[in-house]
Amino acid sequence: MDTRRGFLKGVIAGGAAVVASSPVCARDTHGRPPEALGLLYDATLCIGCKACVAACKEANNNPPEFSTEDQLWDTPLDTSGHTFNLIKMYRNGTMEAKDAEVNGYAFMKTSCMHCADPSCVSACPVSAMQKDPVTGVVSYDPDACVGCRYCVVACPFGIPKYQYDSPTGRIGKCELCRHRTKDGHYSACAEVCPTGATLYGRTVDLLVEAKRRIALAPGSQTRYPRGKIGGPDQSYEAPVGKYLQHVYGETEYGGTQVLKLSAVTFEKVGMPDLKPNSSAALSETIQHSLYGGMVMPIAVLGVLGFIAKKNVHDDDDSSGPTAGGK
Repeated sequence: MDTRRGFLKGVIAGGAAVVASSPVCARDTHGRPPEALGLLYDATLCIGCKACVAACKEANNNPPEFSTEDQLWDTPLDTSGHTFNLIKMYRNGTMEAKDAEVNGYAFMKTSCMHCADPSCVSACPVSAMQKDPVTGVVSYDPDACVGCRYCVVACPFGIPKYQYDSPTGRIGKCELCRHRTKDGHYSACAEVCPTGATLYGRTVDLLVEAKRRIALAPGSQTRYPRGKIGGPDQSYEAPVGKYLQHVYGETEYGGTQVLKLSAVTFEKVGMPDLKPNSSAALSETIQHSLYGGMVMPIAVLGVLGFIAKKNVHDDDDSSGPTAGGK
């Protein structure tokens, strides 16, 4: 009995000592790779034609989704396991003027932001979600996926979506059309955009272009590139819109590879207000602090041992009748 008591006390004391002495394994938010690829979406140039939505569907062999009874047109209301890209519309009052917050309307592209420090990658227990170290593209491997949907919960943009109609269970999300690069193509949404509202290229180049635009005087003339930065010249001249002096994605959530410009407040067009630190850095710090050096398992074992000790009677203290007793 003394041996058992000594063991339990040792476990509790050992667990407490490890918890007290364990260092916090904090890490900084990861940055974008130098050659990271991404998109620049300029809401002031978007005309809401949704050519990008149709092109994305075709490039990824995704079926149509219907929100009307006639089921004549592909009309998804949000991104899903079969709709990786969508143009949403902000509406206010009479909707008389484009890109006006009051009595106006505006468009906003919804798709994967390809975060510099993606929570979906951090949360995935089987590495089905991975971030390419060179391009920074956040990709998905269905063969590794176990269908836990941790990535769905972890994403602050609500992008990874589960395909509930799949017999094997899959996640659907934009992967910047990485499967098309071998044929000399790039993101289908940028390839087909008639106004250059969606532009493809290295994120560092896209950020330079974004800052160039917001520095221009509203109403002045400038040339807008289309398709791909560094690709064939498809630029055209047009008047400059009234931009917010903010490039969304430059710092949000540690930075994203998809950048956005707008004339309407980003929160009003559906983009979350995020701090410059990713939650992945915080969650991994907590996990490493608790499980580094087996801190949490030992502490839990100590607590369970203490509970067991409180509920187990000593053999020599038992009060039951003895054999042959009266």
